[in-house]
Amino acid sequence: MSDNIDKHQKLREAPFDFQITKDQRVLIYWHSKQIKIVAGKAAQKLIAGIDGLDDDEIQLALAKATGNFKRGNERSHKSHK
Repeated sequence: MSDNIDKHQKLREAPFDFQITKDQRVLIYWHSKQIKIVAGKAAQKLIAGIDGLDDDEIQLALAKATGNFKRGNERSHKSHK
Protein backbone atom coordinates (compact mmCIF):
# COMPACT_ATOMS: atom_id res chain seq x y z
CA MET A 1 0.00 0.00 0.00
CA SER A 2 1.36 3.38 -0.92
CA ASP A 3 2.47 5.50 2.03
CA ASN A 4 0.83 8.52 0.37
CA ILE A 5 -2.57 6.86 0.73
CA ASP A 6 -2.26 5.86 4.40
CA LYS A 7 0.13 8.47 5.78
CA HIS A 8 -0.71 7.72 9.41
CA GLN A 9 -0.58 3.94 8.94
CA LYS A 10 -4.11 3.53 10.36
CA LEU A 11 -5.08 0.85 7.86
CA ARG A 12 -2.11 -1.31 8.86
CA GLU A 13 -3.88 -1.76 12.21
CA ALA A 14 -6.64 -3.56 10.21
CA PRO A 15 -9.59 -1.68 11.72
CA PHE A 16 -12.00 -2.98 9.08
CA ASP A 17 -13.51 -6.42 8.67
CA PHE A 18 -16.33 -7.71 6.50
CA GLN A 19 -18.79 -10.52 6.04
CA ILE A 20 -20.59 -11.55 2.85
CA THR A 21 -24.13 -12.77 3.53
CA LYS A 22 -25.99 -15.52 1.67
CA ASP A 23 -27.96 -12.87 -0.22
CA GLN A 24 -24.70 -11.22 -1.35
CA ARG A 25 -24.79 -8.19 0.93
CA VAL A 26 -21.50 -7.04 2.46
CA LEU A 27 -21.52 -6.20 6.16
CA ILE A 28 -18.61 -3.91 7.00
CA TYR A 29 -17.24 -3.67 10.51
CA TRP A 30 -14.88 -1.13 12.07
CA HIS A 31 -13.18 -2.33 15.25
CA SER A 32 -15.77 -5.16 15.44
CA LYS A 33 -18.73 -2.76 15.25
CA GLN A 34 -20.99 -3.04 12.20
CA ILE A 35 -20.97 0.33 10.46
CA LYS A 36 -22.30 -0.25 6.96
CA ILE A 37 -24.26 -2.67 4.80
CA VAL A 38 -23.55 -2.65 1.09
CA ALA A 39 -26.20 -4.28 -1.11
CA GLY A 40 -27.15 -4.68 -4.75
CA LYS A 41 -24.80 -3.69 -7.54
CA ALA A 42 -22.49 -1.86 -5.14
CA ALA A 43 -22.06 -5.08 -3.13
CA GLN A 44 -21.39 -7.11 -6.28
CA LYS A 45 -18.76 -4.58 -7.34
CA LEU A 46 -17.13 -4.59 -3.89
CA ILE A 47 -17.06 -8.39 -3.71
CA ALA A 48 -15.51 -8.64 -7.17
CA GLY A 49 -13.07 -5.85 -6.33
CA ILE A 50 -11.68 -7.42 -3.16
CA ASP A 51 -11.33 -10.91 -4.60
CA GLY A 52 -7.62 -11.71 -4.71
CA LEU A 53 -6.44 -8.61 -2.85
CA ASP A 54 -3.97 -8.77 0.02
CA ASP A 55 -4.97 -7.66 3.52
CA ASP A 56 -3.71 -4.08 3.15
CA GLU A 57 -5.55 -3.64 -0.15
CA ILE A 58 -8.76 -5.04 1.38
CA GLN A 59 -8.48 -2.52 4.21
CA LEU A 60 -8.21 0.29 1.68
CA ALA A 61 -11.18 -1.00 -0.35
CA LEU A 62 -13.33 -1.25 2.79
CA ALA A 63 -12.29 2.23 3.92
CA LYS A 64 -13.28 3.63 0.54
CA ALA A 65 -16.60 1.72 0.59
CA THR A 66 -17.50 3.22 3.96
CA GLY A 67 -16.43 6.72 3.07
CA ASN A 68 -14.09 6.55 6.08
CA PHE A 69 -11.07 7.37 3.99
CA LYS A 70 -8.78 10.34 4.47
CA ARG A 71 -7.71 11.95 1.25
CA GLY A 72 -4.62 13.52 2.77
CA ASN A 73 -5.92 17.06 3.17
CA GLU A 74 -7.82 16.56 6.43
CA ARG A 75 -6.13 17.29 9.72
CA SER A 76 -6.02 14.45 12.23
CA HIS A 77 -6.07 16.88 15.17
CA LYS A 78 -7.28 20.36 15.92
CA SER A 79 -4.84 23.10 15.08
CA HIS A 80 -3.78 25.43 17.86
CA LYS A 81 -4.10 29.13 17.13
